Amino acid sequence: MIQSIINSSNYKWWVFGTIAIGIFLSVMDIGAIQVALPVIESYFQTDLPTVQWVVVAYALSICVLLLPMGRLGDLIGRKQVYIAGFSIYVVAAAVSTISPDVFMLIGFRIAQGVGSAMIQSNAMAMIISVFPSSERGKALGSNMSIVGSGFIVGPALGGFLVSYFDWWAVFFINVPIGIVAILVAVLVLRSDKAAKNDTPTNRFDWLGAIFSGVALFLLLLIVGNGTKFGWASPLILISTGLFVIFTMGFIFWELRCPRPMLQLRLFKRRLVALGVTAGWLSFFGISATRFLLPFYLQKLLGLTPGQVGLLLIPAAVCMIIFGPLSGRLSDRFGWRYLTMGGLGLSTMASFVLVLTLTETSSVILIVAMLMLQSAGLGLFNSPNNSSIFSAVEPSDFGVVSALTQLVRNSANVLSVALATSIVVTVMAFRGAPPSLDSVSPDVALAFVDGLRLAFLVLGCFTLIGFFIAFIRGERVVDSN
Repeated sequence: MIQSIINSSNYKWWVFGTIAIGIFLSVMDIGAIQVALPVIESYFQTDLPTVQWVVVAYALSICVLLLPMGRLGDLIGRKQVYIAGFSIYVVAAAVSTISPDVFMLIGFRIAQGVGSAMIQSNAMAMIISVFPSSERGKALGSNMSIVGSGFIVGPALGGFLVSYFDWWAVFFINVPIGIVAILVAVLVLRSDKAAKNDTPTNRFDWLGAIFSGVALFLLLLIVGNGTKFGWASPLILISTGLFVIFTMGFIFWELRCPRPMLQLRLFKRRLVALGVTAGWLSFFGISATRFLLPFYLQKLLGLTPGQVGLLLIPAAVCMIIFGPLSGRLSDRFGWRYLTMGGLGLSTMASFVLVLTLTETSSVILIVAMLMLQSAGLGLFNSPNNSSIFSAVEPSDFGVVSALTQLVRNSANVLSVALATSIVVTVMAFRGAPPSLDSVSPDVALAFVDGLRLAFLVLGCFTLIGFFIAFIRGERVVDSN
């Protein structure tokens, strides 16, 4: 039966369905655990800054390891790395349920992040490897619909599990699903070991992995703590200096290494350089909006967290709809106008918020602008990634897949850090306490002024991305 599946014309969709489970779990996990954080805080009798490391440590380990794990998949086989990563993810989720204290739980979350990095960095590469280039947009768009579904299900499922069981259930739910997914992956996915003359160990760029990992770790710590400690504090300045040193070391080494982890010369290719830049600007321009507007809805309009969660669903649905649609259209008509249209919608949403947001704006306005941004992201992302993959060799799909995930994650973190800094700085200038924790109707005007300035800056970034999408060019489309 398995051989008949592998030989069938629909094998590509069997691969997609198999890998979609891993993608869905890794996305759903974030929303589910966010909902469970207050319960985890109470159970372990700790404070919010400590328990937030359950999420932060997971995200850090993913960002640091995405590129190395993507390259490792290119060298020893993506199936092997994917299954190993999924196994680590499931085992870490299982032992998280019996954590004796919060610090042990954070340690298990780091291990789970390692597994998630191995999953994320190779999943997209395996999907596009089994689809013909003429259907690459369709594959990437379908992948985006899975991501959107994870965003919707995560908070809802997390709330259900915490309410009817306890905090441990949000980790345990990954175990039975993950075991089934691993077994299916073992049976369905073809082995793709690299057949090269050199051994994988000799060809893996360990020094490049260390340079990139340390640089990314420092960057994330800087942007995550700059507002807390002060951007001019000795800790932040020293960390910034080390980040520059390790980044320059990474670039210097990668340009001279005979088998680099990330082939930086790929950025000489127009589609790669401009596609990665436009992708980063897209995520950077919208991520902070999704982070800041829930504060507005809860602390100024008085909505509950549950109500806010429901109001975010329409935006995720837009991503589910427009992601596959734009992917299929890009296969037929090319990338340029879809990516421009997506960035145009995201820019429009930011500027509408700048012009219309007040202390008492309607919920309808907020939901509509979130939907517009998500529709823009759905239109943009699949064609943009398709353009990037069209310019690289299949042997580099793993590391380039990891690069696109890193672009998204790093842009998300930096967007939230910059926008938060803008908001709290404006609040301090207006005489309000410079903290999002202090947001209330009493400081509504200062908070909204900060939001409008932040959205203006973010909108300018997506506008730059719009022009980059225009000058990138277009692929030659078969007239038939």
